[in-house]
Formats: sequence, structure tokens, C-alpha cells
Amino acid sequence: MRFAHTMVRVSDLEESLDFWCDKLGLIETRRNDYEKGRFTLIFLAAPQDEKSSIDTKAPELELTYNWDGDEKLETGRSWGHLAYRVNDIYAICQKLMDKGVIINRPPHDGYMAFFKSPDNISIELIQENGALPLQEPWVSMKNIGNW
Repeated sequence: MRFAHTMVRVSDLEESLDFWCDKLGLIETRRNDYEKGRFTLIFLAAPQDEKSSIDTKAPELELTYNWDGDEKLETGRSWGHLAYRVNDIYAICQKLMDKGVIINRPPHDGYMAFFKSPDNISIELIQENGALPLQEPWVSMKNIGNW
């Protein structure tokens, strides 16, 4: 398992970039706009991780900006998730389920799953090196709650 990124929602993109980059000193490594979903993802790295975040996928901070969002973000909603890359998403999800953990978003696609900690912190698993072949029972499993 390898740590990937932490995501936080932001309500004002320019103000957030001013804080994280101009004031704190993080560096924007990439930006993706999703017209269909109407959101932007901006990935930031600490100065010493800038090159390694691109070359070796060092952990980053992901800012998520919803274009039409007018809600006031509070701690519970502004906090996104922790993400970890794993070697076998199916095996990890099964191990978690065997220990009583609810998989809120099963790995339908062989690539991504979500579950929550006892403190309601959302955690994402990402299959290392791309999606695994689709497999039952995962493909047919329904989402539970939110993540």
C-alpha cells in the first residue's frame, strides 16, 4: 500500500490557490477541468516533492472546486478523503469486509473503492497500475450510503 493524495473541497478557487500556493508555498503540479461534471481538480505538491510527485507519484494535496457550488463548506463537507494505492483492490476490500468494514463504494470497475473510518473519514483505494479485470461479486455490488 502506498499513500496517494488528500482531497479537500474549496469554495473559492483563487482564494484557495492564494493560500496554498502563494502563502504556504505549495506548487501546482497539474490541473484538470471536467466540463461535464462542472468541477476542477488541482494537484499541489510541497516544493521538495514537486519533481517526485510527477516522477514517483509522491503524495499530493488535491483541491476540488465545484463550479456551481454555493454551499458554505464546513469541516465535515470540506474534508474529502485519504487515498491509498494498493496491489490488489479486490483482496484488500475482501479483507476489510471480513473484518466488518462496510465498503461504501465497491470496486465495480476494478480500480476504485471507498469506505469510512470509525470517525467517518472517507478513504479511497486505488488499484496500482490500472484497473484489474472485472470480477464478481464486485461488479454487481451496490453502493451503500455515501463516501
